[in-house]
Amino acid sequence: MNRTTPAIDRPEPTIRTVLRSDELTCPSCIEKIERRLGRMPGVARSRVHFATGRIEVDHDPKTVTPDELAAAVSELGYRATPSPF
Repeated sequence: MNRTTPAIDRPEPTIRTVLRSDELTCPSCIEKIERRLGRMPGVARSRVHFATGRIEVDHDPKTVTPDELAAAVSELGYRATPSPF
């Protein structure tokens, strides 16, 4: 009897991209942006810091780029740009 084990489905490694936005005007922006980014393929987690305008996104760099993340935020009406810190 030949026995095989199923392949383990391992998630791709993620990186953290930080976006900055000076256009977050109300706390309701947080949920809207986090939900939009969270629905993107390759995004494992997103977190918006309203007071600082910092948007942290953990994602698979092979699936989604920082520019695509910024574009998704822009589609909601908030200008966002990748930040080195």
